[in-house]
Amino acid sequence: MMAGHGEGIAVGGPARHIPVMLAEVLEALRPAAGETFVDGTFGAGGYTNAILRAGANVVAIDRDPDAIKAGKALVDEFSGRLRLVHDRFSELDAVAGEPVDGVVLDIGVSSMQLDEAERGFSFRGDGPLDMRMAQDGPSAADVVNRFKVGDLARIIGMLGEERHAGRVARMIEKRRAVRPFERTRDLADAIEGTLGNNPKDKIHPATRTFQGLRIFVNDELGELARALFAAERALKPGGRLVVVTFHSLEDRIVKKFITDRAGQAAGSRHMPAVEIKAATFDKAGKVVAASDAEARENPRARSAKLRAAVRTDAPARAADLSLFGLPALPALAPAVER
Repeated sequence: MMAGHGEGIAVGGPARHIPVMLAEVLEALRPAAGETFVDGTFGAGGYTNAILRAGANVVAIDRDPDAIKAGKALVDEFSGRLRLVHDRFSELDAVAGEPVDGVVLDIGVSSMQLDEAERGFSFRGDGPLDMRMAQDGPSAADVVNRFKVGDLARIIGMLGEERHAGRVARMIEKRRAVRPFERTRDLADAIEGTLGNNPKDKIHPATRTFQGLRIFVNDELGELARALFAAERALKPGGRLVVVTFHSLEDRIVKKFITDRAGQAAGSRHMPAVEIKAATFDKAGKVVAASDAEARENPRARSAKLRAAVRTDAPARAADLSLFGLPALPALAPAVER
């Protein structure tokens, strides 16, 4: 599952393939024999495995071809009850093909991706500056070496929440004119040289920049927003939606969606007749954080938040991305400096 957010881990080291908040996820999903669930973020298969062992069927999705290859053994073990699909979770309703009893999403970079230096997500080990979950399209190196300095600052500032984004972007512009950035450690060291390293900080000074680049390269916020609309279309009445997030940008999107869909929506006040749209979800309790015990055992769970909702029988509403107020960013196709 996609449960990795750990670049800023200060203690504990890598915690490979530990399903984050598994007990809480299962409590919210309530899988039962004969039911069908979509695991939109298969990763190492932690959630899928547990749902299958509860007797339910699973349609699991991952856009990383490595995850699909690694999941073959699980497909074989649960012959006929697990369908593993290489696709984006924003397409989960089309992939499922029929109404389902639950959808679970674990947002962000996976433990596998973080722990493999050659994927370029982390600077704990040196690797190519890649960060592509699907292993295609423009890489982080393309963005760093070709985007305009203003665009870089917006990406790093808005998606990485780096308050020194302008300084980092200007450093990148100056250094890449001499030698392009190709490796993760090279970029991390250059950022550390620019921002310094305060011993009191719990994270490396490059953490936020790497977060921003990764989210941008993979369009993670847009994918999450579209996946929530897809889940609304895919779930049966009474179907359960469970989403685990790891930072405020993701959690804010999920909170906005559930809050909006759990309330009645009025049509335009300029129309002669105001149409009241029924709630498409009921809130399923308050936001849940990982337990202290889990956070101690698995540092990647420290910032995890779980939100859940239950589908009503109201028709799905229009998929309007303006609901989320996503940041205005440049197109992913890199714009060459002039």
